[in-house]
Amino acid sequence: MDGEEQSDSSLRAIAIVVLCCGAVKMLHLMGVISVEDKVDDDLEMTMVCHRPEGLGQLEALTNFNKRELQVLYRGFKNECPSGVVNEDTFKQIYSQFFPHGDASPYAHYLFNAFDTEHSGSIKFEDFVMALSILLRGSVREKLQWTFNLYDINHDGYINKEEMTDIVRAIYDMMGKYTYPALKNDSHKQHVEAFFRKMDKNRDGVVTLDEFILSCQEDENIMRSLQLFENVI
Repeated sequence: MDGEEQSDSSLRAIAIVVLCCGAVKMLHLMGVISVEDKVDDDLEMTMVCHRPEGLGQLEALTNFNKRELQVLYRGFKNECPSGVVNEDTFKQIYSQFFPHGDASPYAHYLFNAFDTEHSGSIKFEDFVMALSILLRGSVREKLQWTFNLYDINHDGYINKEEMTDIVRAIYDMMGKYTYPALKNDSHKQHVEAFFRKMDKNRDGVVTLDEFILSCQEDENIMRSLQLFENVI
């Protein structure tokens, strides 16, 4: 595989994360449509140097084999020569997938979900661990990762304020391709629909168990979780 193919593989993997995090659940729950992916090959990144853990160790920690990790790493290094990406650069990458909207708010939440150590940067290890969950993890692992993305303040609950922020970020990201067309009260309507579906005990917050149970009860969500398992 040449350098161009490796770069394409890395970018395709990033696109998969975009789709898994946004489209798999929220686009189904809220009726937001997808857009055509597009990335400039010459996007340049400036980051701090970092040497990742050995591929053997990552193989033990993820659901990828060594060959798959090598392809992902070479592509990642093509786009991130010094081995890490900061939030501003992550937003630049992310915005290429959604040229008709403002992806920065949602990219901020997604970046924080990848940056599990809250270091202000994403290393190859962070990227591949999340990708492993989203592509090859169990249903519970995938849903727990997504719950953590929506639980913005990390208190173990999704409240209406957090969900409103997420919904607004998704609409901003999709721009003119939102469907149905955005109305003044669309955010509130979608948040209320989310809580009617997810808040089983009607206490005003959604717990991890409620979120997982509600998703498991939805056949479309369960099917969507399987879409990208064999893409690498």
